[in-house]
Amino acid sequence: MPLADKIRPKSLDEVVGQRHLLQKGQPFRAIADSNYVPNMVFYGPSGTGKTTVAKIIAQKANMRLHYLNATSASLSDIKNILSEVDTIFGQNGILIYLDEIQYFNKKQQQSLLEYIENGSVTLIASTTENPYFYVYNAILSRSTVFEFKPVSPRDVAFAIGRALKYMEEELKAKIACDKDALSHISCSCGGDVRKAINTVELCCISAKNFHITLEIAKKLTPKSGNRYDRQGDEHFDLLSALQKSIRGSDENAALHYLARLLEAGNLISPCRRLLVVACEDVGLAYPNIIPIVKSCVDVAIQLGLPEARIPLANAVILLATSPKSNSAYCAINEAMHDVKNGKIGEIPRCLQNMHFDGEGNEVRNQNYKYPHEFKNHFVRQQYMPKILNNKIYYKFANNKAEQLALSYRKKLLEE
Repeated sequence: MPLADKIRPKSLDEVVGQRHLLQKGQPFRAIADSNYVPNMVFYGPSGTGKTTVAKIIAQKANMRLHYLNATSASLSDIKNILSEVDTIFGQNGILIYLDEIQYFNKKQQQSLLEYIENGSVTLIASTTENPYFYVYNAILSRSTVFEFKPVSPRDVAFAIGRALKYMEEELKAKIACDKDALSHISCSCGGDVRKAINTVELCCISAKNFHITLEIAKKLTPKSGNRYDRQGDEHFDLLSALQKSIRGSDENAALHYLARLLEAGNLISPCRRLLVVACEDVGLAYPNIIPIVKSCVDVAIQLGLPEARIPLANAVILLATSPKSNSAYCAINEAMHDVKNGKIGEIPRCLQNMHFDGEGNEVRNQNYKYPHEFKNHFVRQQYMPKILNNKIYYKFANNKAEQLALSYRKKLLEE
């Protein structure tokens, strides 16, 4: 049995982290202590105590607990559990803990609905993905979602201390762990207590004279505590955080999120997002930034990792420290909204690509005025369909580049 299972907490007070749920006075803690178990969905990364808390709740309520992992369980497994309803085995209630529920298809999730509805079965489901995207709506409407968060290094260190004490008893030896080694393991596990405890177990077994040094900890600690899945929420959260940090002119935070994406080996996604940021968030406040960022992206792709980090860092810092404008972004969104809602109208006659006046045409001749034949290469004429006449999509933002363009526009209209 892995060390993490051997020292699994037996009460809610022993669970590290999750104070927003487990601290006395919190609503979740009150529910857990009441011995009334409602249907719940636990959402959060692995190694944060979801399974442990579910087992403790089931034991406190004296319910028959069945554990299923959706990656390997089948519909027949569910039917076997449901067959215990109204039997001696389920007299105190049946609790199903369904791990990784996002891997169950709609039919498998629906098979539980009737029993959840009438209270024959209580469901606690856990998922590492956003339940509002991956869990069937009918299940969600009958459940309460609780979010489990990555455990802080301080709380992880407390769990490591418990693991070291257990290993001392098992190995019948005094184990010394240097402070920097303890700190390294606590910080490198990415808030995953299970990962940290497994690392401690390896260190205790391999350390000379049962002395865990920083060198040993670095060799046995997983390469990165960076949680990342290209198809999961963390991928989109990182990209969102990257763009919002640049939009908020915080180059340091933006570099952090870029580093996390690159450390995970993802080069293409941040490249694409930086091109979006250049057009959407800086835009006309610094129009030349678009080809500059495009050049940085091209260089990064040609270089590949790890060198690609350098041109991308240049792009991130330039974008974050540049003036911002989303005027073009807002303008095209408003125009698209009108088109989607049927506000299109007929193209003015002067703009149509017509060279022949048919018998049915009420207006003869195209009457297009060629701007280059007029002063300042400008002439007033109808460009917008009549239904949208005088409609304004683009509003000049308050930055140097767009204000210069506005001054030029006013000058044309005045002459």
